[in-house]
Amino acid sequence: MRTYNAKPGDIQARWFIVDLQGKTLGRAASTIATMLMGKNKPTYTPHVDTGDYVVAINADKIKLTGNKLKDKKYYRHSRWMGSLVETSAGELLAKDPTKLIQYAVKGMLPKSRLGNQMFTKLKIHAGGCPEHGYVAQKAETLEL
Repeated sequence: MRTYNAKPGDIQARWFIVDLQGKTLGRAASTIATMLMGKNKPTYTPHVDTGDYVVAINADKIKLTGNKLKDKKYYRHSRWMGSLVETSAGELLAKDPTKLIQYAVKGMLPKSRLGNQMFTKLKIHAGGCPEHGYVAQKAETLEL
């Protein structure tokens, strides 16, 4: 028996649409990260990007359980003294809901150039289906 290793030319990337309305952030992010890495395929190879494209819609209608809207914090720092900025998940959801999903999915991908390449295949939209603009790709609907 020989182990199959996928080559970049052999990969056929498909497009999927994920509706995030009423879904939990962490569970949705883990499913999206699995699709981006290609771990759901039998041809998964760790050193090759075998994943699919994912279009996430209705990002503004995602839900967080418990007290995460006010207790979960995101931090930014410009490396100047006293410039630490703290934002709660509720503020981030109100200001830019796509950032909330980006942070969750990016943290579940590999921390390498390959992970950055996988992350570019994620398209997030706060609005609904007609606004995403990926109709020409004939994306399949993915149920979470």
